[in-house]
Amino acid sequence: MEQNSQAEKLAQLEILEAQIRECFGRVVYSHKTQEKCADIILTLHKKLKLFLIIISAIVTTSLLIKLFGDHEWALMVGVILSTILFGLNTYMKDYDLGEISQKHTNAANELWDIRETYLSLLTDIKANQLSVNQVIIQRDTLQKRLHNIYSGSPRTNYRAYKQASKSLKENEELTFSDKEIDAFLPKELRKL
Repeated sequence: MEQNSQAEKLAQLEILEAQIRECFGRVVYSHKTQEKCADIILTLHKKLKLFLIIISAIVTTSLLIKLFGDHEWALMVGVILSTILFGLNTYMKDYDLGEISQKHTNAANELWDIRETYLSLLTDIKANQLSVNQVIIQRDTLQKRLHNIYSGSPRTNYRAYKQASKSLKENEELTFSDKEIDAFLPKELRKL
């Protein structure tokens, strides 16, 4: 009878582990996608700010040229660029790209914690340190935390997902060789 219950427990843990591995994989992608989305939006924010400064400088220069000389073209350039500047400032007023980028960064930070907790849970399952009920409780707790994070997170885009996919698959940003890990550890904790 004892062997049956042990085999049953192992079968249940195997099923739970498969589900948790799937959840872990999704969180890894979500975390990296939020990071990439934050980077994309922050880069756009910086480029737009620089562009606004350049246009402002050209508008000012063209108006000074018109003021101190009789160059009609300078006035036209100033008017056209001033209109463009007005449109961009109106856009930037409605969309605070710096704040949006920060929200993506915050979501990524929260997802990082969930990712690491899933990893610890998988480690505990493999080390046979948890009962089936303990695994279920931790899984359900993580699921609720994850739901709260996703509910408050800004939506990502396809470009960020593609960059995240490339980072994880091709650049192997979350994988380390034993040699790389050993370089970070003191001698006593290195693999032989």
